[in-house]
Order: sequence, then structure tokens, then C-alpha cells
Amino acid sequence: MTKRSDQIKLGAFLLFTGHHVAAWRHKDASIGVHFENYIELARLAEAAKFDTIFFADGVGVRLKDIDAASRKAHSGVYPFEPITLLSALSAVTKNIGLIATASTSYSDPFNLARQFSSLDHLSGGRAGWNLVTSSDPDAAFNFGHEAHILHADRYDRAEEFADVVLGLWDSWEDDAFPRDREAGVYFDKNKLHILDHKGKHFKVRGPLNTPRTPQGHPVVVQAGASEPGKELAARTAEAIFAAQITLDEAVGFYADVKGRMAKYGRDPDELKIMPGIFPVVAPSQAEAEDKFAQLQDLIQPIVGLNMLAGLSGGIDLSQYDIDGPLPDVPETNAGKSRQSLLLDLARRENLTIRQLYLRIAGARGHWQVVGTPSHIADQLEERFEARGADGFNIMAPIMPGGLKDFIDLVVPELRRRGLFRTEYEGTTLRENLGLKRPANRFANPAKAAE
Repeated sequence: MTKRSDQIKLGAFLLFTGHHVAAWRHKDASIGVHFENYIELARLAEAAKFDTIFFADGVGVRLKDIDAASRKAHSGVYPFEPITLLSALSAVTKNIGLIATASTSYSDPFNLARQFSSLDHLSGGRAGWNLVTSSDPDAAFNFGHEAHILHADRYDRAEEFADVVLGLWDSWEDDAFPRDREAGVYFDKNKLHILDHKGKHFKVRGPLNTPRTPQGHPVVVQAGASEPGKELAARTAEAIFAAQITLDEAVGFYADVKGRMAKYGRDPDELKIMPGIFPVVAPSQAEAEDKFAQLQDLIQPIVGLNMLAGLSGGIDLSQYDIDGPLPDVPETNAGKSRQSLLLDLARRENLTIRQLYLRIAGARGHWQVVGTPSHIADQLEERFEARGADGFNIMAPIMPGGLKDFIDLVVPELRRRGLFRTEYEGTTLRENLGLKRPANRFANPAKAAE
């Protein structure tokens, strides 16, 4: 296989206390709701020349097992709504990308298009939208539903939602606003395009009442790995935050999704695949393992079982022997890919219920590596060169120390190998990710017809 000529892309997945399920109990973790903490993290990642910071989101507190939920920070409670937070962070950063999650299940496409357009303008072209469907059943009750939306319906809605948002982002051509004082013309009416969408889920006339953004439109990110999720990503996504544990899984996913793009008239380079990695790094292997063991010792069994229930679709495992095998788990209406990943992991490694929750307590189904800077760099390089990833979303065990450790110890090793930048290539998120600026689909009639 030909050695790659490009470099690894890096995102910092900022989950307030840290990604380990027990991180908030660690003495070095930040647990307060302080904007200053996020400024520190964003500036750390930007100084290290990361491509982006990324925030997950949810719109429901997980109330099914309130006792367990009250013992964990990962219970659907977020310090800030992410678009609001990133808008504030755009004023104290200059180059780093700003990606927020917003669900198509419980959002409105016009409002969402306008919010991300505004963030792209505020940041000078650094915004990205992580397009997800909501797998959390608690969220449904906050938006007038009597039950959770079915998985197939969620993706059907997401397909149309994405089309509406992308269409709205092309409401105006790049030069639609001459603002000619002498002629008295503020915008060129011939460069305004009214969407007039009428579909199964949405009726949206348009146009969007914000100009076209510095990037053309914000970068579209996707996180689903089910069949509908991969198809949606192949058609619309420009980056994927994936979750694969083994090298073979990563290579297979990479080839699968990129192989679907041609039927949509897209080139594989138009999509960057950036799986999550949970790195525990220290100067020696023994130190790294000790750091991880300290976090593992903080896990309460009730929290471990609750975490498995949340990731497996609400399956209650408390009635089973915690040191016995995982029972047969029926298919649920929750996220398909993560449930499948957990079941495959448990079967492949013959894990008990306790061993399974300990195994995923840090990464929650993402890739986990514990070791020295050289070892972690080896793993990243192997997956990158094997075409299992174009970059990685760094899920630090605790914040801020885990992110600092990766930046201080692993990033210099990647640079020594020529695998990661020393300076930003441009000023927009697209430029730094190596993505083309999209043409306005309505400006060229032939392209619009296509």
C-alpha cells in the first residue's frame, strides 16, 4: 500500500469533566460550570494546531434510573448548549474549527441553518454541524411526543432535514450583496434563491435571512454508523466521527463509506473519517496503566450497569449475575451501531457484564489505547496508513489534564514523524481539513438540475 502524503487531522472532543465515566470523581478533574475552563481547553487545542474542538449534545436528562443517573456526570446534563458556547468561544480563538452537535429529530431546519450560518460568520468560517438523530428516549417527551421516534423514521426525517438545511445555506450567491450606496442597491435580487421545499416532514419556503457564509456553508459532520447512517454520510457528510475498536473494523468502515460516495457524484477525498480515541498516556507503560487503574477504581457498579443500559438501548442488566455472561439482547429502538458494537465486543472477548462495563467505561465503545507516547503514536500511524482513518477525535480521560498530556507527549512524537502540522494551512475549517469550498448549487443552472 502506498504511503500517504497527507497528514493526520486532530479534533478535541471536549466533554466537560472528561470522557471516563468516573472522571468527575477524580481529584484532578474540572467539575464546575465555568466558561473560563472551556476557554482554557479551546486555547490549548488551538495552540497545538488541532483542526477542531467538538461538543456532543443531548436534549433530555436520563431519568429511567435516577439513582444511577445522579451518580454520573454523563447523564444528559450539559453545562452549556453547544452552539451558544461555541459562539462565545469564537471570540477568544482565531484558527480552530468549532463543531457542535444538533439533532435532526428535535430541531427545526430553518432555525438550525440560521444558527450555524451565524456561527460561521462570527468565527470567520470555522463552523461545523454534527448531524445526528437522537437515540435518547427521554428527549422525546420534551418535544411533544408520546414515545420515541422509530429508528427508521428518524433517518427518513434526517435525510430530508439535511436537504432543507443545505438548500437554505445556498439561498444567496456569494456576491449577492453589493451594498452599493450610490446606486441604492443593497442586494441583487437575481442572486437570491427561494428554496420552496415541500416534503414529507417539512415545508420550508426560505430564503435563509443570513448571507452565504465564509466557507460557502458550515462543514457537515455525521456520527451514525448504521446502514442508514452510512448512506446519509456518503451522500451529505464532509467528516465522520466514527467508533471502531479494531483495525480491521476501522479499515472496513473506511472502505465501506468512501465506496458509497461515487453513486452520489462525490470523491472520497471530500470526506474525512475521524474515529474517536480514548488515550491514556504517560512517559512509561506502567505509569499509563496506573493512571487508568485509578479511574477504573472510581466506577460504581450501579453506574457501570446504567452506562451499559444507555448504550444498549435501555436493556436492564441488573437482574443478571454481574460476573456472568452478557445475555442475549433484543433489538431496540435505540442507536443500532453502538448496540451492535458492544455486543460484538462482549462476544469476541468473552466478557462478563462487569468486564464489559469496565472495558468501555472510558471510551464508551470508541477505541481505547493506554501506553507511552511512542506506543500511542504507533497505533495512530498504523490506523492512518492502513486507510482506517484520516484523523482522530481525541477523547481525553479527564479534563483538562488528559488533553494536556496528549498535547505535551503525543503531538511532538507525531510531528517528529511528519504526521501532524506545525502551522495551520488556512483560516477556515475547510482549508485546514483539506476540503473544497462548495459552489452554490443554484448559481449554476446545469448543476442545480443535476
